[in-house]
Amino acid sequence: MLDETPDTPDWWLLRLGRRMRRRERLLDDWWRYYRGRPPLPELPKNAGEAFIEFQRKSRTNFCQLISNASVHRLTALGVTGPDGEPDDRASRWWQQNKLDSRQKLVWRLAMSQSVGYMLVGGHPTRTEDNGRPSPLITPEHPREAIIEYNPETGEPEAGLKAYHDDIDGYGYALVMFNGVDFPYRTRERCGRRLPWGPDSWEYVGRSDEGELHDLGRMRLVEFARTPDLGEEPEPEFAMVMDIQDRVNMGILNRMAASRSSGFPQKWITGHKFAKKKDPVTGIDVVQQPFIPAPNAVWASEGEKAQFGQLTATDLSAFLKEHQSDVRDMLILSQTPAYYYAGDIINVGADTVAALDILHVAKIREHIATLGESLEDVMTLCAAQAGVPEDYVEAEVRWANPAHVSLAVKADAATKLKSIGYPLDVVAEEMGETPAMVRRITAGAASQALLAASLLPAPAPAPTAGNLPDDTGGVLGG
Repeated sequence: MLDETPDTPDWWLLRLGRRMRRRERLLDDWWRYYRGRPPLPELPKNAGEAFIEFQRKSRTNFCQLISNASVHRLTALGVTGPDGEPDDRASRWWQQNKLDSRQKLVWRLAMSQSVGYMLVGGHPTRTEDNGRPSPLITPEHPREAIIEYNPETGEPEAGLKAYHDDIDGYGYALVMFNGVDFPYRTRERCGRRLPWGPDSWEYVGRSDEGELHDLGRMRLVEFARTPDLGEEPEPEFAMVMDIQDRVNMGILNRMAASRSSGFPQKWITGHKFAKKKDPVTGIDVVQQPFIPAPNAVWASEGEKAQFGQLTATDLSAFLKEHQSDVRDMLILSQTPAYYYAGDIINVGADTVAALDILHVAKIREHIATLGESLEDVMTLCAAQAGVPEDYVEAEVRWANPAHVSLAVKADAATKLKSIGYPLDVVAEEMGETPAMVRRITAGAASQALLAASLLPAPAPAPTAGNLPDDTGGVLGG
């Protein structure tokens, strides 16, 4: 049985594991909204499976649109050194770990599930020039990872990576501190929902002191979606979940009204209906001879029988309500209105930029938060590789989150160059990666050197022996 003494690795295992399990319900709810499967609108009484199937068609997924609108603008281009110059080692680690694409997995988790993680360790096959394993960076899902922070310093205090191994059926967990990890395994095979009882896990480390490492800090790094001070982070669409439910309810009502208009409700007066006693209940049941069908003709022998149907429902009010709800969702989530074009037609670049202001401001906040975590990842990579350089002051280069046409970029670059900006800074402003910046500056230097070599040799400077006199001769000749 595990030791539940506070602040021991066993205690942290159970504490963080239980926190992770409590978070699962919220993660499930957020994931359903993100994937377009929120709760079905409320059922009316006496509705059956046919209406449930009808309900499913009313769900329209705007939560994924809101999340991906931010993910599309979040692109880290690479890492530079403290002097702003591209760093060869950081570029190699970046490419080896495929961060050009894998970063998007973490951004999407942060936007849709409130938080994502990266775990840094040693690569099993690649090594550095000094013989140490190269850094291995893996994206981690919040269902399998969690971090708790020290309330006084705000720094990570303990972390947990826990997962179910589909091959052997056991659950595995790693409790992480600064400089040491403690591995655990479930005592018995289990399902994907890991158990968190004190007798469910056993320590499987080689030493009671844990598995030591020299990275100097916890190997797990959290990427939270811009949390408020003292609050847990939330997904990008958290503030509009109620409106998403309202949109689905409005669509369901519109579908029901549209369906009743397609099959109008009929009425009849003056007809005497036959009745038949139900053999089971003994209740007189009215016989319905009027069944709607394309080839049906209704007739009644009643002298004053009259047939009719209810008028069709005007759907314009439903459509206006839908447009208003969607507009509210985009405004509250600071998503550009042109994602839901509506009445926006024939707009110019200035209008698009104006509609983008709040969204770009929000993305820049995300960049500030996520960039700090990426710098922590690169610091861990440097420690793992055992290089002497200090990556604490490394800087992450991000693509400009604003939509700017190539013509506008070129015009801005020309103006920056004309007032004395160096070519490498201009290239960064154009949104080029650190590797491309180096290629551009190296190419420009090569072209300048080649152009200089093709110029004619300058005339020799005049001396006392070859100065011309007033008569056209040469003094001292």
